[in-house]
Amino acid sequence: MTQTLALKDRDLFWPPADELTEAAERIRARLGDWPPTHAPWRICLTAPDEPNGGDLIIVADAQRHGEQVARWLVQGAGVIEAAQETATLHLGGDKYRLEGHLAEDWIPALAAFLDCGFDPHDALVLALAWRDGDETRADDAFPSDLAHFPRLAGLPDAPLQAFARCPERLGLYPVLPTAEWVERVVGLGVKTVQLRRKSAHPADELKREIARCVAVGRQHDAQVFINDHWQAALEAGAYGVHLGQEDLHSADLSALAAAGIRLGLSTHGFYEILKALHFRPSYVALGAVFPTTTKVMPTAPQGLRRLARYVRLLDGVVPLVAIGGIDLQVLPDVLATGVGSAAVVRAVTEAADPAAAVSALQQLFTQ
Repeated sequence: MTQTLALKDRDLFWPPADELTEAAERIRARLGDWPPTHAPWRICLTAPDEPNGGDLIIVADAQRHGEQVARWLVQGAGVIEAAQETATLHLGGDKYRLEGHLAEDWIPALAAFLDCGFDPHDALVLALAWRDGDETRADDAFPSDLAHFPRLAGLPDAPLQAFARCPERLGLYPVLPTAEWVERVVGLGVKTVQLRRKSAHPADELKREIARCVAVGRQHDAQVFINDHWQAALEAGAYGVHLGQEDLHSADLSALAAAGIRLGLSTHGFYEILKALHFRPSYVALGAVFPTTTKVMPTAPQGLRRLARYVRLLDGVVPLVAIGGIDLQVLPDVLATGVGSAAVVRAVTEAADPAAAVSALQQLFTQ
């Protein structure tokens, strides 16, 4: 049975709108089983006297309400500027500009996706992927046709050529802290690894580390990706580079693509997936699936349910890597979503017997 708060018992819209609430309930009932959200959101069709931190205020022209919009944002509310074929979310100092079809039911669809626990920018993406009547066509009407998803406006141009392809299913993907670890794990037969060296200093040492990783990758015909340090990876002729979303505006993506270097991009939800696809990467990483202590994550754990949705949307479009908190115990559940690769960190580097751990993890990919 769908776990959700009774929408009719909540203050969904301002001013109250029974027809919108009924449509939101109808859509929500067909989106599948999601944990209930307790976020204090409310969709405001007109400006409330005193917005709260969960309000999403819909306006036709944000510039016309310039001073009010600034005040609403300071008060913690979000503003959705909706016009024909466009919707822009202003929230927390960020701007999310989407271009696409706005169905007649996009506002109740937005309410339904918010109730599923999606953050406002991801809920808005899904609301624009909604088509009127989708809830009548299947028991599970969650958007899964990428052609219906909106486009992101205002992004830097993608390189003229797409990034070189990598294997569709990268398999076990250990993320390792040093070249010594890379050499050790590649020597065990692992074909995809990543060097995640947190510091770029001293620069000479970083270059030596990356050169060692590139050499062992070539020796064993393995795909070795370098995290973050794209300039040094480019100089060394690395197989691939892995970047976060924050790096997309500073890295020379055209130079990387022209050199034939593969590119992996991190994502943490539907909006960032669309942003990653704009740049035509070699693979997309989806996470963090589970809580992780290896780095500070910008979002809450995605969980298996969301991972399965991402795989359903993107399978056959781009190779996918699940990442975040994955170990031997949960790996079977991760692979059951259909994802073709899983990145692991502590499951290898903190194992009492790394060779045995690698062997056990590898076996799960062949079952």
